[in-house]
Order: sequence, then C-alpha cells, then structure tokens
Amino acid sequence: MAPSPAHSYEDNEKNTGPQGSAPDSEASPDDVLVNRFGFMGPALAKLFASGVEARGVERVPEDQRENKNMWNNLLMWWSVNTVLTTLPIGVLAQEFFTLTLPHAIATIFCFAALGATATSFVATLGPQTGLRTMVITRYSSGYVGCTIFSVLNILTQLGFSVTAVILGGQTLASINPGTLPLVAGVVIVGLASLIPCFIGYNMVHHYERYAWMIIFIVMLFLLGLGGLAGFDINAQKQFEDKGKAFSSDILSFGGIVFGSVAGWAPVAADYNCRLPVNTPPIKIFLLTFFGLFIPIAFVETVGALLMTITNEAYTDAFTDGGTGGLLSQVLSPWKGGGKFVLFLLAFSVVGNNIPNTYSAALSIQALGRPFAKIPRFFWTLVIFTTYTVAGVAGREHFAEILSNFLAILSYWTAFFIVILFEEHFLFRRPGGRLGGYNLADWDTPSRLPLGIAGVLAGCFGVAGAVVGMAEVWYIGPLGVKAGAKSGADLGFELAAGFTAVTFPIFRYLEIRYMGR
Repeated sequence: MAPSPAHSYEDNEKNTGPQGSAPDSEASPDDVLVNRFGFMGPALAKLFASGVEARGVERVPEDQRENKNMWNNLLMWWSVNTVLTTLPIGVLAQEFFTLTLPHAIATIFCFAALGATATSFVATLGPQTGLRTMVITRYSSGYVGCTIFSVLNILTQLGFSVTAVILGGQTLASINPGTLPLVAGVVIVGLASLIPCFIGYNMVHHYERYAWMIIFIVMLFLLGLGGLAGFDINAQKQFEDKGKAFSSDILSFGGIVFGSVAGWAPVAADYNCRLPVNTPPIKIFLLTFFGLFIPIAFVETVGALLMTITNEAYTDAFTDGGTGGLLSQVLSPWKGGGKFVLFLLAFSVVGNNIPNTYSAALSIQALGRPFAKIPRFFWTLVIFTTYTVAGVAGREHFAEILSNFLAILSYWTAFFIVILFEEHFLFRRPGGRLGGYNLADWDTPSRLPLGIAGVLAGCFGVAGAVVGMAEVWYIGPLGVKAGAKSGADLGFELAAGFTAVTFPIFRYLEIRYMGR
C-alpha cells in the first residue's frame, strides 16, 4: 500500500476548516459535554459556567488558543518542583548510595540536565499540535500504543501523588508529634491538592504561577539553619564505595534523578497546548528546561546537604522520623516559627501534586472514547480517592516507595521520549516521510498509525530495561556486569538505546506497507 499524502500544519488549514480545526470543533467543549449527558446537562452547564474546565483531551483549535505570557511555563514548573517532595531525592544519595556530597551534587546536575532536556522537547509539541501529551502519542503509536502509554502514565502520576501525600502527611504529623495521626495528615494534603485540579487548566496555572515564591525562601531558611547545625561535606567519605561499586552508586542514583525530572515528560504538553501555534518552540524548550532544572537541582542539593549534618540529635531525628523528622529538627531552633515553616513545607507538596492529579485524569480520558465521554473532573475525583487510599496504606514505607518508583519510572519514560522524538524529527518533519501532523485525525483510528512500530519498539525498550536494571528485587545480566554485587542500574539508558535503534526500522516498514 502506498503511503497516504503527507499533511503539514498548512495542509490542515486547507483540509479541515479555518485554523486547522476539525469541522465539528467549532462547538465549544462546554456545549458538547452538556448535550452529551442529557438530563445531567443543566447541572453540568452550571458547573462549567462557574469556572470548572469543560475541555478534556479534545484538541484545542488555533482560534481557541490563549495568547498568555509564556513565562507562566517557567513559573509553573518552578513551583511544581520547588517543593518538599523534591528534597528526599537528594537525601537518597547518602541514605542508600553512600555518595559524598560533591559526587551527589555532580550526579544531580548531570542527570537532572539530561531529564530536563528530554522533558522540554515534549513540551514544545503542545503549542504545535494543541493536543495533550498522551493524545500526541497516537501519531507515533496509534490508539493501541496511546492506551498502553496512558496506563503507564496513570500509574506514574499515581506514584508521584502517593509519595507526595505521604511526605506531606509525615511532615504535618511531625509538627506536634502525637497530636495529628499520620493518616489524617495524608488525607488533608490529598484534599488540598484536589481543588485546583477539579477546577482545571486556568486554576492550575494561576496557583503554580505564585506557589514557588514562599517555598523558595523556605529552602533558603533550611540552608541557613542547616549551616548553623554544621554541614560536613566529608561526612560520608569513609563510607563511600570504591571502583565498580562506586560507579554502581552513581548510575543508580543518577537513574532516580533522571526519573524525577523525565517523569514530567508524559504530561509536559498538557500545560501549554493552549498557547498559539506560532509560539517559537525554542522559547518553550528553554523556559521548560530552566523551570525544571534550576529548582530540581537546587532543592535536591539542599536535601543532600542536610544529610551531611552529623550532630546526633539530627541523625536520630532522621532515623526516627525520616525526612520529615530531620526537617523538624533543622527548624527546631525557631520553635513556634519553625513549626509554622514546617506547616508551609507540608503543604508545598500541593504544588507538586496538582499536575499529577490533573494529568492522570486526562490520561484516563485518553484510554478511548468511552472514557473521554465522562467529564475530566469526575476522573479527578477517582484519582484523588485512589492515591489517598494508597498513601494511607503505604504511609510507613516512604523511602522504599520513592527509590523503587523513581528508578522504574525512568525506564518507560526513556523509551516513550525516544519514540516521540524520532517520530517528530524523522517522519513528521517537513520533507520527511509523512511531512507533518494531520491534526484533524487526532481521534480517528482509521487515519492514525496502527501502532505496531510504537508497541514493538516499546517492547524492545522494556527488554533493554530488564537486562540493564538493578533493583533490590532483581538485577539484570548487564546491570550485574556493569557494577558490583548490587549491580549498576543501566535501565533507562538501555531502554532508550534499544528503542532508538528499533523504532525507525519498524516505523519505516509500517508506513511503507500500511500507508500511515
């Protein structure tokens, strides 16, 4: 079968009506949902009129875009990552991997930059397509691949949310030990995260535009009070591994750092798909990159620094209460003021949890038309309930959940990013095999790829992760050879490599014989 004619952005304007929108896109999403739900329509109309976002995974046509300040893109990611949840990642460098502070910082900077680069590329696709991230995958992996990626992303965002509510709950409970049960702290933080996500896109951006300011100052307080207690940059030197064991620590911790940044890639386009189509991609890339890299590198470094305090009161506080207990001890010289700062830190996780909840709901809609027919805000409630229950169940195992979750997260996001990247630059570029995206086809399975190439390449990515991973419960054969007895985690590197080699081959054959 010969390939179908290539479509570019300009072609869409000719073929699908003004501004490249599909013929049925002129109706507002509010009206479409109101009409879809029959007797529930009047109630939904009032809800949407009150400010709750009606649009879900539906494409945003060019004539419905909002020409807002692009700096919001930087500030949003800055707020999302200048939070309490980012601190424990830096803590893991000494807690699990015995790295000295200089080596921990070097690893954080290198792998955070790599993850930010990957995520920033995905972010550039939002204004170009007007689509949410999971729906964009339909152009490389079809409906089937989109469904698989959506399931993985739902699990990813739930994992982020569980760690956020547990840490926030731990911190709230540590303010006045014995007065607030940890279960209650988890539920309180979860509820605080729900409100902006329920309302939708504009409320999410409004909250995240300002949330970083107070917490950035709080992080500076932690640095000052930690310095008062005494940082010892050589504290871990006598325990640091040597030789292959040292490289194992670097690679394994680096995979966790990469996962903490690249974990935002599957949602990166969700928050700028309403920007005008002519928004320069390089601006989106740079604003997203610095919005991710600077706060993540800074806050994770603060976490690593706090672990160099050797005062017995501080080490005991960490042993007894984890990261929340350590922070409580660091802020203890301020007494009541320190407890107020701890309260602010506990609720900072709301800024991190908002995109998790919002995008997980969108990913459920991306599973297919039956799910998309149910309003986004309903799925937000389902996600909230799920991660709150999971947070309560796993509240005593925060460090284990965090380290294992972030490592595994880096595996699938690595091959996911590679597939989007190669589809965009090899097959969708001007002059490429397909020459662009026919954006009117975003929900037409018969005109999208079958998904054979994306699914097969993803399977090879899984194989790469399996042979290269190094977890407590499994070490792959290449992971064993690369490190000491505990192995070196090469999971995300091999997942990306295996996919990068196989996807272009499979995709070329798919286009040649299927025509799409």
